[in-house]
Amino acid sequence: MKKYLFTIILLIIGLVPAFSQEAKSVIEPVFKVGEELSYKFKYGFFTGAEGHLKVEEGDNIDGHPIYHIVADGKTAGTFDIFYKVRNRYESYVDRTTLQPYLYTENRREGSWKHTDKVIFDHESGNITANKGVFPSKGKIFDFVSAYYFARSIDVSKLKIGDKFDIPYFLEDGIYSLSVTYIGKEVVNSAFGKFNCLKFNPTIIAGRIFRKNSKLYLWITDDNNRIPVKANVELVVGSVTMELTGAKGLKFPLNPINK
Repeated sequence: MKKYLFTIILLIIGLVPAFSQEAKSVIEPVFKVGEELSYKFKYGFFTGAEGHLKVEEGDNIDGHPIYHIVADGKTAGTFDIFYKVRNRYESYVDRTTLQPYLYTENRREGSWKHTDKVIFDHESGNITANKGVFPSKGKIFDFVSAYYFARSIDVSKLKIGDKFDIPYFLEDGIYSLSVTYIGKEVVNSAFGKFNCLKFNPTIIAGRIFRKNSKLYLWITDDNNRIPVKANVELVVGSVTMELTGAKGLKFPLNPINK
């Protein structure tokens, strides 16, 4: 289970912003080619890992223009000496629907290695991965494409206490993450203070999470809707994610103390 810790944290953070029980159509993406976001993951006072997401120009797939979205994660500092992580996730996404056609991952966590290639066939509804073919219904995402799709959904009608499920494919099947909308809060970041939307995903207790562990995510309440902070409690201690870099955004960042 230890080898999945880094991926689980990235997965939950990536999936949280899917704002509706049923995937809706996107009128226009809130991101553009050239956007880059950087994060650090802190365990207590120590920076244990770094994450980076970027949107690139992609080649057409079956005549459809594509975004090529890349998410990289790696351990940092002392953590990198004792337990080295080098993870890379790539999603090839339709520019109009923001649904994925292809997803790949290449993970190296300590001595453990894992790769996967996932093809989403939207006509047949089948998802083909290294471990087999999986039939699906409705819109199913990988965790990278889910994050970017979700950012472009209208959240203006959210009410405190609203709950919703997020369908996603990972390695050997289709899963669902339950999320509750908590409300709005002001959050400090490296770029200033932001009005944010706060969410609480349900996490499953086990060797990583305690029975009463909580995970919270804060997303800018603006046109960009990017995560600026997240915190998840572990069996021992907690991990905090903080935004450290943002460039190439479609809309300017607007901290409230500017």
